[in-house]
Amino acid sequence: MTDLAARPSLPTYDVAAPPVLDVVVPVHNEEADLAGSIRRLHQHLSTQLPYSFRITIADNASTDSTFDVAAGLTRELAHLRVVHLQDKGRGRALRDVWSRSDADVLAYMDVDLSTDLNAFLPLVASLVSGHSDIAIGTRLARGSRVVRGARREVLSRGYNLVLRGALAARFSDAQCGFKAIRRDVAEQLLPLVEDTGWFFDTELLVLAQRSGLRIHEVPVDWVDDPDSRVDLVATAVADLRGVARVGRALATGRLPLHTVRSQLGRAPLAPPAEVPATLTRQLVRFAAVGVASTLAYLFLFLLLRPGLGAQASNLVALLLTAVANTAANRRVTFGVRGQADRARHQVQGLAVFGLGLALTSGSLALVHATGDPSRAVEVVVLVLANLAATLLRFVLLRRWVFTGRLT
Repeated sequence: MTDLAARPSLPTYDVAAPPVLDVVVPVHNEEADLAGSIRRLHQHLSTQLPYSFRITIADNASTDSTFDVAAGLTRELAHLRVVHLQDKGRGRALRDVWSRSDADVLAYMDVDLSTDLNAFLPLVASLVSGHSDIAIGTRLARGSRVVRGARREVLSRGYNLVLRGALAARFSDAQCGFKAIRRDVAEQLLPLVEDTGWFFDTELLVLAQRSGLRIHEVPVDWVDDPDSRVDLVATAVADLRGVARVGRALATGRLPLHTVRSQLGRAPLAPPAEVPATLTRQLVRFAAVGVASTLAYLFLFLLLRPGLGAQASNLVALLLTAVANTAANRRVTFGVRGQADRARHQVQGLAVFGLGLALTSGSLALVHATGDPSRAVEVVVLVLANLAATLLRFVLLRRWVFTGRLT
């Protein structure tokens, strides 16, 4: 809930002249960096953007002097306001501010300003013109220039491959902290988004894509913040839970996406094309799902390895990706729709997972029996073991799981 009544000294915004753009900066305990970042952002928008704007600092449950710093900035800079929320969560902050905003275009960016501000005009212009419904910055496009460590690069690419395999996502970068949405689109989508944390972005984009909305991608220059306090393990686990929840909601038809399409004037959903039954095309589709699954597996293994050890990390990563792999192959490779036999397919898929676990765990055991291998050797061995398990998996999925018999 927004707490403005308790802060009567804060200036009010002229609601008679709503701005074209409202840029939300979610913050939590950012007293040290907030002032410099907001002044820099304000200067850029004032001199480089041809649209009226407002900056909204969304202080979500800070326990330091972040709110006081933000309040001081509102007395220094025009077109700036601050709201205070009692509960933490980036998604919660964005939902609260966006739902109340009177601007035509709603945007947000991270307070560390990792994204080059020169991308703001390309991001917003596509929405102001009506060409697109949502615009996102992407660090994974060919024209992007990114400076960050190898671990974050692997995690980012792995996560987006998980989204492509599990939710058929067509956007390239779900978690870049640089996005904008038209207000009329936000009014339709925000009530459907359940997450209040880091998965908020991904869920919003998946629902937008499934509603037939146009997502415009802007390549960005991005420099990693070395002082980021994001808990990568906790965030990854929460994101995977979100992927599973959204996947279930889409599979069961619980989300009223047809209604969203109708209200926004989009064409009705086209009936899904049948997946060709030829072996060659099934192999191509299976290979695509397999590549995404293998990269997702490596992403999870490397993420969990420091805390859980090799064998436990292998078990958790393989289990999670096996469930997503079975669901993706069921729909994409073998063209199975609806809920019929879905539980049986997952149970049989887990049986196949057991064989993959035996191969990969056995390979790890063998390589560790010869000494203390490096992390690179572990990864190479696991990739080779997964390739063998993948071939076996295709045969069993095609001849047993999705036919109900072994022929």
